[in-house]
Amino acid sequence: MSRGPQTGDPAPDFALEGTEGRFRLSDHRGERVVLLFYPGDETPVCTKQFCSYRDRADEMAALDATIVGISPQGVGSHERFREHHGLTVPLLADPDKAVAKAYGVTVPAVGVRRAVVIVDEEGIVRYRHVHTLGIGFQDVDDLRDALGQLDARV
Repeated sequence: MSRGPQTGDPAPDFALEGTEGRFRLSDHRGERVVLLFYPGDETPVCTKQFCSYRDRADEMAALDATIVGISPQGVGSHERFREHHGLTVPLLADPDKAVAKAYGVTVPAVGVRRAVVIVDEEGIVRYRHVHTLGIGFQDVDDLRDALGQLDARV
């Protein structure tokens, strides 16, 4: 697994197609962006994770951040996953895992590790959490706490 950007490093820019069209990280300067890397659509933990965000959509919207999910499946798979579960988080397709590699969240045999990376308004990584096993995930409360840490540093 590559190291990827650590807290305080510039976030690698990228552009990916997704369920709400093309997403380019640099287009979101001036916003906090939460990148939710996940192994795959329709897998048990990933489904539970994204359904938990759906079930607390009002709290997710109140986080004052742009939030996207990123995994290696194509846009068609992401659209079916969103439709099947009524998901509310936009999903981005990273089929060659180039973005996951740039952020240091790939691992042999598994593919992509579950991870949360928060990029601040200036494009700097301010929070990074990579799950070792991938059987757990960060829920809305965890995301709120992580974003609150950013607010506390100013």
